Amino acid sequence: MFLTVPTILTWTRIVAIPLIIGVFYLGLDPALQNLIATVLFVAFALTDWLDGYLARRLNQMSSFGAFLDPVADKFLVCASLLVLVHLKRADVFVALIIIGREIAISALREWMAQIGASKSVAVHMLGKLKTTVQMIAIPFLLFDGHLFGLVDTGVWGTWLIWIAAILTVWSMAYYLQRALPEIRKRVK
Repeated sequence: MFLTVPTILTWTRIVAIPLIIGVFYLGLDPALQNLIATVLFVAFALTDWLDGYLARRLNQMSSFGAFLDPVADKFLVCASLLVLVHLKRADVFVALIIIGREIAISALREWMAQIGASKSVAVHMLGKLKTTVQMIAIPFLLFDGHLFGLVDTGVWGTWLIWIAAILTVWSMAYYLQRALPEIRKRVK
C-alpha cells in the first residue's frame, strides 16, 4: 500500500518542507512570508490527523504508512525548528533538545522493535501532549505577529516552545524508564 490516500497525505508533509523554507527566500514582505509559512505549516500539520483518520476509515492501514507517518512528522517539526532558529525566533538550545530527543527515541524504538519489546516504548499520552504543544508553538513562532490584534504570537510561541522542550525531556525520560528493564536484560 505504497500509494494510498493516507500515505499520499503523509508524503505531503515531507514535500511541505522545501515549500515552508522556500517562502523565506522569495523576497516577499516579511509579514506575508510569515503568514504563508504559517498557513502551509498548519495545513500540512493537519494532514497528520487526517491521514490516520482516513487510514482507519478506508481500511488502508499499512506497515509502510505506520513507518512513514512519524518520520514525516519529525522531518516537518525539525525543519521548521531549524528555520525558526535561523530567523532567531527559537533558541538553538530548544531545537537541540527537541531534535535530539526525536533522534534518541527513534533509535530506542528501532532497537526495542529489533529485540521484540516495542510495546514498552509505545506512544504515550505524554508524547502526544508534547507533539500538540509543539504543533501550536511552531505556527505561532512562524507567524511572529499579533493575531486578531490581541495575541502576540511571538511571546506565546516562545513560552509554548519552551514548554514543549520541557515535555520533550519528560517524555524522553518516561520512554527510557519504560525501556530500562529490557535494556538491563540485554546489556548484561
